[in-house]
Amino acid sequence: MAWRIGVDSGGTFTDVCLFDDTTGTVMVWKVPSTPDDPSRGIAGGVAEGMDRVGASPAELAYFGHGTTVATNALIQHRGARTGLITTDGFRDLLEIGRQKRPDLYDMQADKPPVLVGRDLRLAVPERLRHDGSVETPLDRAALRQAVERLRDAGVEAVAVCFLYGFVRPAHEEAAAALLAELLPAAFHSIAHRVAPEFREFERLSTTVVNACLGPVMRRYIGRLSGRLAELGMTAAPHMTQSNGGVISFEQAATLPVRTVLSGPSTGVVGAAEVGRQAGLADLITFDMGGTSTDVALLEGGACRLSSEAMVHGYPIKAPMLDIHTVGAGGGSIAHVDAGGLLKVGPDSAGADPGPACYDRGATQATVTDANVVLGTLNRTALLGGRMPIRHDLSLAAIQRLADRLGLDVMRTAQGIISVVTANMARAIRVISVQRGYDPRDYTLVAFGGAGPLHAARLAQELEISRVLVPVSPGILCAMGLLLTDLRTDFALTRLTPSTGTATAVLTDAFATLEARALAWFDREGIAEEDRRITRTVDMRYAGQNYELPIPCPSALAGEGAPSTSASAAVIDALAAAFTAAHQRLYGFAAEDEPIQLVTFRVEASAIVPKATFAAEPDGGPDASAALVGTRSVWLPETGGAADCPVYDRAKLRAGNRLRGPAIIEQMDATTVVLPGMTARVEPFRNLILEAE
Repeated sequence: MAWRIGVDSGGTFTDVCLFDDTTGTVMVWKVPSTPDDPSRGIAGGVAEGMDRVGASPAELAYFGHGTTVATNALIQHRGARTGLITTDGFRDLLEIGRQKRPDLYDMQADKPPVLVGRDLRLAVPERLRHDGSVETPLDRAALRQAVERLRDAGVEAVAVCFLYGFVRPAHEEAAAALLAELLPAAFHSIAHRVAPEFREFERLSTTVVNACLGPVMRRYIGRLSGRLAELGMTAAPHMTQSNGGVISFEQAATLPVRTVLSGPSTGVVGAAEVGRQAGLADLITFDMGGTSTDVALLEGGACRLSSEAMVHGYPIKAPMLDIHTVGAGGGSIAHVDAGGLLKVGPDSAGADPGPACYDRGATQATVTDANVVLGTLNRTALLGGRMPIRHDLSLAAIQRLADRLGLDVMRTAQGIISVVTANMARAIRVISVQRGYDPRDYTLVAFGGAGPLHAARLAQELEISRVLVPVSPGILCAMGLLLTDLRTDFALTRLTPSTGTATAVLTDAFATLEARALAWFDREGIAEEDRRITRTVDMRYAGQNYELPIPCPSALAGEGAPSTSASAAVIDALAAAFTAAHQRLYGFAAEDEPIQLVTFRVEASAIVPKATFAAEPDGGPDASAALVGTRSVWLPETGGAADCPVYDRAKLRAGNRLRGPAIIEQMDATTVVLPGMTARVEPFRNLILEAE
């Protein structure tokens, strides 16, 4: 047997998915996360999972990992003590930013904390022009003084970002060499290696975030690698990036900024595969875990890729899937605000102490407690009986909240569900309605430990008629790790008009980027036949401040690494494609305006063996064999408590159908089928919920 394993470490649970290449066997496992040291929970989950299938970690052929370590460090501002060396006159750029408030109409909105204090932001005389020519030579004596000052300050990481360093990196390379000499133990984040693109503030912010996260991720990866080695695992471990692909642990430790959406990105990859199985390409993904909810929109089976995003208040220039996150999860705490209104989140009880029902000392009501009180969640145990819970503690927590609100306990519990549903609906409107997409045209894919529990109500809120629940929704992010390719991205800014020298600039830029891609292929040991290169160009009208990514015609076939020699026909094709994209997105095209080629991008991917799944023979519509009992569930649709049939998901067969209200339980999640809905099992055993 050759086992492949995907491990997704969240704030509340660590999910494990095992796949046997030989037999096609899939095994899923879930263990509580260990926030004090996530590597401990991961190693424990791997050991338990392998023991369940009667294999040893030495038999693993592939290890893929998604983590929230970088994300949590950024959210909680637990990054390393970091110093910054930048161009004289620009030390305060990190704090000034774009002079925008986080919320235009909120006069009290706070900006996120500056990641490097002013005393550790040091300026060095040097200056490059936009074309790379030297206006002020690098003052090497001042540079040495700056490095020595940061060394004496005891920084763990240093970011280096000089103006126009992406055009001519000589000054940044000189700083990197001096850091290697005087501060070899510190983490070095050099701007042209991290974000070789224009826009000085975003490039600086990305470089600083990378520096702050560097020591955190380096320690984490070191601990995890050691624990996996102690288990006897010999397979090279990989980590997911924000773009949905995976990279080696070594590259993740060097560029941690590319892992800030490591966990959620593979859920999108897994959802796309589930949609493909069910014959559905236009999807809205809904990943609700214990701490947060991540949503994304897929059109034609593909999620929009962004080259820049605001992540928890910090602009980051790195390729990432367009995922929107809100602080709404099963562990989100319900409370009464100063105005006497019920609020839910963003604070979370996490894995420890967790919701009140976990019996670990927590007394505040959470979304999970509300579901336990209502009966939508099992009142005695979770995780298929492995995790006992206490209904009386949930009831007491909700009762305290009900007393403050002046409501009865059941209406308070349902109020918590209604509030958190509204929060999640608002997140989905951000990625759909606000971008010109009608959510009613899409299928909601519900996953994460709490996703299927809330999906039906969320679909009703958004008037979505169909919900797709994967066969193992609670571990879809872990399963997505077994469905993605190795991938990395390279970029280069060369602002040039689409006339005159454009062909030479395009040819030179892609030659430079492809040389880096080929070097990466060689380092990763990728066979020639498994190499793929895709090229895009960010384009705009002259005078615009934002660009549109346009596929380069020579890359449309997506095969190997074809010649990048550009011709006038290629430039014309790019211009025509840009005009069409601008018309589609903004409703107009400025035919007479000059077009600019701004940033050139190469995506290098390596095709790797993936988990494959087989369809199941039709078992007929009768689902009675999966019926395991009934449970009293409080439903506003029925005006109170109703006896709902409870089904065992593992016993449902392809073709089975059932009507709501109903509860479908499995080890990693619970699905609620509301009155007026039907559920059917499609050939790959995914559930499809539809309004009658």
